[in-house]
Amino acid sequence: MHQAPAIVALGGGHGLFATLSAARRLSRDVTAVVTVADDGGSSGRLRAELGVIPPGDLRMALAALAADDPEVQDWTDTIQHRFGGIGALAGHSVGNLILAGLTEVLGDPVAALDELARLLRIDGRVLPMSPIALDIEADVQGLEADPRVSRCIRGQVAVATTPGKVRRVRLLPANPPACPDAVRAIDVADMVVLGPGSWFSSVIPHVLVPELLDTLIATPARKVLVLNLAPEPGETAGFSTERHLHVLSQHAPELTVDYVVVDSGSVPPGREREHLARAAGQFRARVVYADVSEHGTHTHHAGKLASVLEQLWSDPEAGSRGSEAAETPEERESASWQ
Repeated sequence: MHQAPAIVALGGGHGLFATLSAARRLSRDVTAVVTVADDGGSSGRLRAELGVIPPGDLRMALAALAADDPEVQDWTDTIQHRFGGIGALAGHSVGNLILAGLTEVLGDPVAALDELARLLRIDGRVLPMSPIALDIEADVQGLEADPRVSRCIRGQVAVATTPGKVRRVRLLPANPPACPDAVRAIDVADMVVLGPGSWFSSVIPHVLVPELLDTLIATPARKVLVLNLAPEPGETAGFSTERHLHVLSQHAPELTVDYVVVDSGSVPPGREREHLARAAGQFRARVVYADVSEHGTHTHHAGKLASVLEQLWSDPEAGSRGSEAAETPEERESASWQ
C-alpha cells in the first residue's frame, strides 16, 4: 500500500481544519465533508438573510486544503480575513461573502465550492454533508429545577454553549438529504476520518443523515475515529473519553470503525484505558494511543496526526477488523505510538 490513499474527512470547524491539515500531508486526494448547521456569527447572518447553507466551516476547510504556494497564500489569507468596524460588514469573513455570492451566481453551493477550490488550487474537494441548511435540536438535562427533567433546545450555538448536559441531538428537518458527491466520495475512499471536533454539533450530525450513515457503514475504507483531547466547555463538559464513544454509539449503533485514535497524554494507563477499550468494542475498533497534541494546547498537531494516519494506512492487519470484534479489551488496544 505505497500509493497515496483517497481520504475523506468529516467534521466541522477547528477540528476538521486539524484533520485536513494532517490528511493533506499524506495525499493530494482529500475530500472534506462539512456540517451545515451553524447558526451563529457571520454564517448565521448570511444563512438568515440569503437562505444559503452556512459557509463558515466550508470556508475553513477550503483554507486548510489551499495550495502551499505564495501566489495562493494571499487568497487564503483574504478568504480568512474578517472585517472589523461596526458597520454592516463587521464580523463577516471575506470567504463567507464570496461563497454566498458564488452560490447565488452559479445557483449551486457545490459548484460555488468547486469554483473557489480552483482559485485556491485545491486538488481535492470541499463538500457540504447536505445540500440544505440544517438545524440541531438537543435534549438537555440540568436546565430545570429538577435535574432529571430534560429541556429541548435548538440551534448549534445553543447546543455548543449550554450549561446543561446534552443527552441526545437531532437534525431538523429530520432525515435530511445527503450531498450526492459526498456519498460518492465516501463510497470510493481508501480512508475515512471522523472527528475531532465539537462532538454533538460537528461530529455526530454526520451519522444523523441517513444516506451518509448507510455509506459510512458500507464503505470498505479504513475508518478512523479521532477523539478530542479534552471535554469542551458546554456540550461535553465533564465527559470522559469513554463517554464520547458511548454517545456516538447511541446515535449510530450500527456504525463500526477500524481505529479510535486517542492522545496518549489525555488518558493515562490504567483503568480508564480498560474502560475505553470496552467502549471501543461497540465499534469493533482498536484503540491507538499516540502523542497527537500541540504541546500545551487542546489542539491536534497536524504533523503528529499525519504520522498516525500514515501508520494506520500501512497497517497490514486492517483488512477485516471492522467486521469482527476482538475478544478482549486488551486485544482492542494497540501499542502506544510516541
